[in-house]
Amino acid sequence: MIARELLGTASIPGGDELKLFRRALKGADEYSIMLGRIELMNSRLSGSEEALATLTCKRLAVKNPRILIGGYGMGFTLRAALAALPPQANVEVVELIPAIVKWAREPMADLTQDCLDDSRVTITTGDVSNVINTADREYDAILLDVDNGPDGLTHEANDRLYSMAGLEKAKKALRSNGILAIWSSESDSRFTRRLQKSGFAVDEETVSARSNGKGAKHTIWLACKPA
Repeated sequence: MIARELLGTASIPGGDELKLFRRALKGADEYSIMLGRIELMNSRLSGSEEALATLTCKRLAVKNPRILIGGYGMGFTLRAALAALPPQANVEVVELIPAIVKWAREPMADLTQDCLDDSRVTITTGDVSNVINTADREYDAILLDVDNGPDGLTHEANDRLYSMAGLEKAKKALRSNGILAIWSSESDSRFTRRLQKSGFAVDEETVSARSNGKGAKHTIWLACKPA
């Protein structure tokens, strides 16, 4: 078994610590970000994060959309969005942990592929819920990959984004026919009903963790704000 190399650590709100690891594999290095014993991200598992962007972009009916992405992660969602969006689109990425962006630019630069320097991209360090809460019909789509989904690890983060109050804020931040897209590690029928109760038209997609269609299955909600 190939040993992992620790590349960096980062403190996150609440006192927990993230660790970035690399394994030198044949063909391409493998990166993973761990919270304790829990693997939050792995560079070989990009399929569902890419689907978060591609499924959303297919539904956009405007020429030059403005998109908000909550959580950079390893950049799979951002890179997939940039590949699908027109040259005049605008993509704002909000990442809570500065080290994530630093890792993207430095030890994971080969994976990042200069996406952070794309002229369409703005990077903001902070809590995406604060950005949503102050927005008023500013975005054509909001893509959230935060805290493992609505039933994630940090209840405070979930409450800010995925409660009825949080969903109302997101709806206010979206333009007419705007899309709120949410990634989750698993399905949640209660959350589907919460989205519907908030006034969204909801589609729920099951996607594979790996880009080849294999691996664990994840859930993406595509919630459309009425015109």
